[in-house]
Amino acid sequence: MKLDPKKTAVLTLDIQEGIMNFAPGAAATAIPNAAKVADAARKGGFLLMHVGIGFEPGHPEISPDSLRFEMIKKLGGFTKGSDNAKTHRDVFRQGDIVLYKHRTSAFSGSPLETILRAQGIKTLVLMGIATSGIVLSTLRQASDMDFQCVVIKDACFDSDEEVHRVLMEKVFARQATVVTAQAFVSDFV
Repeated sequence: MKLDPKKTAVLTLDIQEGIMNFAPGAAATAIPNAAKVADAARKGGFLLMHVGIGFEPGHPEISPDSLRFEMIKKLGGFTKGSDNAKTHRDVFRQGDIVLYKHRTSAFSGSPLETILRAQGIKTLVLMGIATSGIVLSTLRQASDMDFQCVVIKDACFDSDEEVHRVLMEKVFARQATVVTAQAFVSDFV
């Protein structure tokens, strides 16, 4: 099944330099596959966007009631323009679109939906870190917004291998086409 590049966006999700500190295993497994998919997307003329966590200086987007994100604020992490907020060097190329979000889903606090709708996008190809975080949240929201989705299972990473497996085999398969990076490059581009 080939995807129409004019109606398909390829999204890297939280594949950022600073995320590697929390998911060191991703560098050996998911990152090379994500780079392969990103390169194929560029060559195929697909809209490629990198969506990652990013905050203004001082983190005004983070409420003290947000226990999960309050630690990021205390540590001063993921400030836009900082090294840890940058898209991972193996998937990013000059000229790529980078969007920042403020919570778990790629749609949360970002202009993602506006760009997708403005470009006539109907299908999303998702890959990222962590499978149980941004990939799950984004897939669920995208499906609720009537986007068709493809998930690149070996370009996603979760520190819990069993959670990754269950999500890919039992949960994601109900809302998306789940494929490998090689299958995407061979069959979809």
